[in-house]
Amino acid sequence: MKQLTEEESRIYITNYDKNADFSSYTTFSISDSVAVIENNRLSGYALTSWDAAFRSAFIQNMQSRGFVLVNRNENPDLGINLSRVYNTYTGVIDYSNYWGYYYDYWDPYYWGYPGYNYYFPPMYGFYEINEGAASADMLDLKNSSSNNQINGIWNALLRGTGVFDSGLISEQVQAVFDQSQYLKRN
Repeated sequence: MKQLTEEESRIYITNYDKNADFSSYTTFSISDSVAVIENNRLSGYALTSWDAAFRSAFIQNMQSRGFVLVNRNENPDLGINLSRVYNTYTGVIDYSNYWGYYYDYWDPYYWGYPGYNYYFPPMYGFYEINEGAASADMLDLKNSSSNNQINGIWNALLRGTGVFDSGLISEQVQAVFDQSQYLKRN
């Protein structure tokens, strides 16, 4: 892992509904801001310069695939939601077991103390891991009235070093569209 470049560390995951006929959709609308999700909770919506570039890259790729951008009140066939996801994990490492087995390596008799064992007070280490990802969800709005349910038909997740680098947004969004060749109008 240490020899990976930043580009090699990035992962692009896409998934889609195998029954969706993407050529049957014509129009799309995209959220006007990006949802910020922290530790599995919505913390708000934002439109930073990064968010605006992320949104713009999705619009450009959808239009290049033949879809027409419309306002959300114009009954679009597809809806796109964009999100930034941040999770923080914390934990404790108990070093007591490590030091407790120290006597396996050095015999207390070496120091001239027969019948003694080693004792080390408990020691703990704490760690925190922060990770972030960008995601996009495409929703089938065209067929939602038939069953009163909005189905997700495509999603993408972008993870790794540099995901939130403004200079790499277009390249990263292009990567998720490149691995989704089925996502186009005829």
